[in-house]
Amino acid sequence: MSKQIKADLLLLLITAIWGSSFPLMKNVLDFIPSFAYLSLRFIIAAIVLAAILWKKVRLINGRMVLYGGILGLLLFGGMALQVGGLYFTTASNSAFITGLNVVMVPVVSAFFLGKKPDLSSALGVILAFAGMFFLCGGLNFKFNFGDFLTLLCAVCFTMHIILIDKYTGDNDAALLALMQIGFAGALSTIVWGGAGFKSFELNATVLMTLLTTGVLGTALALAGQTVAQKHTTPTHTALVFSAEPVFGAVFALIIPNSQGVVETLEVSTVAGCMLILTGMLVSEFKLGKKRL
Repeated sequence: MSKQIKADLLLLLITAIWGSSFPLMKNVLDFIPSFAYLSLRFIIAAIVLAAILWKKVRLINGRMVLYGGILGLLLFGGMALQVGGLYFTTASNSAFITGLNVVMVPVVSAFFLGKKPDLSSALGVILAFAGMFFLCGGLNFKFNFGDFLTLLCAVCFTMHIILIDKYTGDNDAALLALMQIGFAGALSTIVWGGAGFKSFELNATVLMTLLTTGVLGTALALAGQTVAQKHTTPTHTALVFSAEPVFGAVFALIIPNSQGVVETLEVSTVAGCMLILTGMLVSEFKLGKKRL
C-alpha cells in the first residue's frame, strides 16, 4: 500500500469523524455558548496532544510558532464561523457549504503553489461539486445568514489546507498540529472571556460532545491531517474531505436533535452522496499525466 493511499485512508477516517460532529455540535449549542464550547474543545485537544508529544516539545522553534499561529488563526476562524452558522442553518447545510472547499482548494492551490490538478482530480472535483449541489436540495436551497457565515468558514478551511501543505515540508507535522490547536484554543478563550465567560450547563450531552470532538475530532484528527498531507496534494485532500457532507447527512439521519427528531432522507440526498463518492473514486484512476 503506497504512502498516498495510506494518507487518503487516514484522511477518510478523519472525514467520517468530522461528519459525525455536525449533528453533535448542533445539539450541544442548546446548552453551551459557542466560544465556550470551542475553548474547551481546543483546550482538551491541546492537553491530549501535548501528553502524547511531551518528549518532542523541546524541538519547537520560532518558525514553528509563527506557522502554528497562522494555522491556528485560520482553524479558529473556520470553527468559529461554522459553529456560529449552525445557530441559523441546518446540520446538513453546514456540512454542504463547508465542503465547498473541494472547489476552492484546486483554484487557490494552482494560483499560490503552482500545483495544478491532473485530469482525474479535476473530474473528481466537478462530480463532487455536483454532488454537493444535489445534497443540499438543488434549486430549493435557500441561502440565509447562517449559510453565509459557513461560506466564510469554507474559505478559512481552504487556506488552512493550502498552508498545511506549504508549512509541513520542513517542519514536524505533529508539533505543528499542537501549535495550531494551542493558538486556536487561546483565541477561543479570549473571545469567551470578552463575553464575560458565560456559564453553561455541564450535562451528559455537553461532556460527551466535548470529549468526542476534542479528542477524536481535534487532537487526533488535526494531527492526522497534518501528517497525512505530507504524502498527498491539497486538491486530493480536499477531494477526500468532500465526503464530509456525505457523512454529515448520514449521521444527521441517525443522531436526533435536541427535540429528538432526525433529518429525513430525500432522493436529492442520495444522488448527491453518490456523485461525491463517484468523484472520489474517479480521482484515483489517474487518467494520464495531463494537467489542466
